[in-house]
Amino acid sequence: MGPDAVLTVVVMGGCAGALLLTRIAPDAVLMAGLAVLLISGVVSPAEGLGGFANPGTVTVAAFYVIAAGLRETGALDLMVGPLFRDTHTVRKATARMTGPVMIMSAFVANTPIVASFLPAVADWARQRGFSPSQLLMPLSYAAILGGTCTLAGTTTNLVVNGMLIDATGGNGLGFFEMAWVGLPCAALGFVYLWIAGPALLPRRSPALEELRDIREYTVEMLVSEQSPLAGKTVEEAGLRHLSALFLIEIGRAGMALPAVSSDEVLRAHDRLVFAGASESVLDLQQIRGLEPATDQVFKLEGPRSERRFFEAVIGRDSPYAGHSIRESRFRTRCGAVVIAVARNGSRIRGKLGDIEIEAGDTLLLESGQDFADRQRAANDFLLIRPIDGVSLRRHDRAPVAWGILGVVVVTATTDWLSLLQASLLGAGAMVAGRCCTVNVARTSVDLQVILVIAAAFGIGNAMHTSGAGAVIGTSILAIGGDHPLALLAAIYLATSLLTALITNNAAAVLIFPVAMAAAGQAGIPAVPIAVTVAMAASASFITPIGYQTNLMVYGPGGYRASDYLRFGLPLHLTLGMVTVLLVPVIWPLQ
Repeated sequence: MGPDAVLTVVVMGGCAGALLLTRIAPDAVLMAGLAVLLISGVVSPAEGLGGFANPGTVTVAAFYVIAAGLRETGALDLMVGPLFRDTHTVRKATARMTGPVMIMSAFVANTPIVASFLPAVADWARQRGFSPSQLLMPLSYAAILGGTCTLAGTTTNLVVNGMLIDATGGNGLGFFEMAWVGLPCAALGFVYLWIAGPALLPRRSPALEELRDIREYTVEMLVSEQSPLAGKTVEEAGLRHLSALFLIEIGRAGMALPAVSSDEVLRAHDRLVFAGASESVLDLQQIRGLEPATDQVFKLEGPRSERRFFEAVIGRDSPYAGHSIRESRFRTRCGAVVIAVARNGSRIRGKLGDIEIEAGDTLLLESGQDFADRQRAANDFLLIRPIDGVSLRRHDRAPVAWGILGVVVVTATTDWLSLLQASLLGAGAMVAGRCCTVNVARTSVDLQVILVIAAAFGIGNAMHTSGAGAVIGTSILAIGGDHPLALLAAIYLATSLLTALITNNAAAVLIFPVAMAAAGQAGIPAVPIAVTVAMAASASFITPIGYQTNLMVYGPGGYRASDYLRFGLPLHLTLGMVTVLLVPVIWPLQ
């Protein structure tokens, strides 16, 4: 190897070691590695930074906006809610989630599925008292497994098929041809995720989750006139097992029903009194069919979807101290509405409007975006803290969001538009269709994931231009010698190792020419080689950087790189053996 190739290998080894052995953010690690390669001249600026202009990177960013539209309208809640209904264990939740995700990812790109399901699954896990880390990695793996079953299931399959057509001049693979291997692998993966997930996955929370507020609020919600919750029991409505939130009583026709049973049937106009942490209280605002018991919310200016939540602490000299919430006239005086009240960690009895405010009380307020700025000159509150990352669902736009996603899927899968064009169209339509605001669209894009993907493409280019990828691939392939099955195993091993270090598409592009050359010398047909490369590049489970969806769940799940190795290695080895043994049976090597 030349000096450029040696430096590239050293950088790759350093990045892999940093990701596996430290808690340094993956975007910082890979951007630092890319910077070394740029400064040393191993790659030109155009090659190193080309990942930022790569269609795949832009497509991921656009799908984040599409996912934001689905999230902001509550469209995914309509699917996730029934999916997890009556689910009280992680194992059952994993089974309920894995099957549908696999089926969807066989026909839709993996990235939008994970981007769409991720926030809904994380919220559901938190509300039920599960750790998101027990479900988010299976979510990514399920999408990967489903994507191996069809030609359009993942971009890697399309890339490999394109190279196969160029190399042979034939028609390439059929749409469902990879299912001969993909379906058995997906079935084994389903069983593995179901059995091993609860045992091997860590019970870990994102760093910010550990700072969750422990104050107990009292909040009153109303079952609306046309609520889908009316006629359902408390259990069926999903109101019994909310995380850090307890249904204290139901007010009905002037009577209070304390010690509410799970079998109690909800009725329209029921007033539900809850007690719990602030984040759980805010979760109630997202449930379709529940609305704040105070009608003052609907008298504030502007739509609810454009408002924010704030925590405000009452001072001793506050004009609100000593008065009930109803008497204080918050909406008139400061343009805000009290949603809940917390007092020294104790539970407050009585209707929300009748609660008398005391110095030291913490109020959860709903108001316009500029509430904190407007209150700076006043002495009404000791402290005002905006609550970030929480927005009210636009349930009336949910059908629009589903329609936009349907158009994106149809136009992309029928080749009317490329995936990039379809995703950009969908992202723009989500904003234009008022499924999400421009600000929400901007903040929904996960910059860390975008940086990692772009840096990985740059490092992949360095592996190619320096010759390091070819040298590594050729060395590993030499292990197989002239024996067809051993050569197939070596190709799978080489591809999977490179995928773990860089990205699936980059690994496929690097290995495919070398694999085809070695196969030609051994007299092996092109199709089994192409299927092996595609499966090895797609079925990446042992590192967070090997596949985009693994990166997407990395932060929200609070994972470490070692978690992927521990949980993904048995699955990785099993699917590797299945692929190597099945491919010669379906596509003879001689």
